[in-house]
Amino acid sequence: MKYLVIAAFIAILGSLATALVYMMRGGSETNEDGTPRKNHMARALAFRVGFSILLFVVVLVSYRMGWIQPTGLPLRG
Repeated sequence: MKYLVIAAFIAILGSLATALVYMMRGGSETNEDGTPRKNHMARALAFRVGFSILLFVVVLVSYRMGWIQPTGLPLRG
């Protein structure tokens, strides 16, 4: 489970970095030949949101199925 979470975080950070690269390139709304440019930055950010939601659902389901246990600090009453 630990490796799955690490892989998901790497995918989230990679998608965020890809969106940053597309944002920094900027440029016009059309290519040199006049065809409209695809919105790569929005697609990369959408993948990041999708990966984040998927990670949350996987952790939630894993907790409900008993595959992972909370190991945080005990609550004080």
